[in-house]
Amino acid sequence: MEKSLKSFLNISIIVICLSSCEDKKEKALKILEFGKYHQGSAQSLNALSLSAELDPTNAETHRELSIPYLKRGIPHLFKSHMDKAVSLSPADWQGYRGYNYLWFYRDYEKAIADFNALDSLTPNFIDAPQGHSIDYWRGIAYLGLKDYKSSIAFFEKHIAKETKDFGEDYVDVTAFLYNGIAHFESGNHEKALYNFNKQLKYSLDLSADAKYYKARILKGKNNLEKARELIDSAIEDFKQGYNNKRPYVETLREIYLEDLEDFKGTLK
Repeated sequence: MEKSLKSFLNISIIVICLSSCEDKKEKALKILEFGKYHQGSAQSLNALSLSAELDPTNAETHRELSIPYLKRGIPHLFKSHMDKAVSLSPADWQGYRGYNYLWFYRDYEKAIADFNALDSLTPNFIDAPQGHSIDYWRGIAYLGLKDYKSSIAFFEKHIAKETKDFGEDYVDVTAFLYNGIAHFESGNHEKALYNFNKQLKYSLDLSADAKYYKARILKGKNNLEKARELIDSAIEDFKQGYNNKRPYVETLREIYLEDLEDFKGTLK
């Protein structure tokens, strides 16, 4: 009860302070800025809801409202606000919705549809929702679908573009890792090794994931001694935190210490 009263008073104070503003959109923007703080709190949700009521045409407000519900696993409330944000400003939020479909819901087909739709909106520009090109995200989504040919094509395109524009050492090492996994799962172990070695080169030889997959390839070649060395090193890297992971959700093809130890047991 006390928290609810405090939330009500906080929002009331904002409204009173803005009462001199005649334009509702101006009020809504100020309340939106307040609502961005303490994400998911009662004060934040109340402020964002008020901002949306004052100006229902602001796409960012609906996007901000969607986030707490996304992270708390309340899909119908997340989707209603996220869809509204996309309908109001697709160029800004279609790729972001695809990113959410990809990681939070593992709906790879919807993710790809959003990435493709964003790409069609900006035909002469490579969009980069959430810090990576849509080619990188499409590569991951197609890997999730086990469409290795498409996954590899998009990763190769992403890596080539980043290398041309900024240099190979600028490429995020996970692009090499996932490209390597796509090659590994499609049976092209030489291409897989090439990408895992690139991952290790640019991560200072610290990657439990790359070493794990390399060890699996070496086991297939009956090089058990080298495979044991690699898996021991992979276990050490994992214990130090050098493994592929994400906040909030499990990453695609995430490995765990049990996976490494179980594989080591097969090398005796």
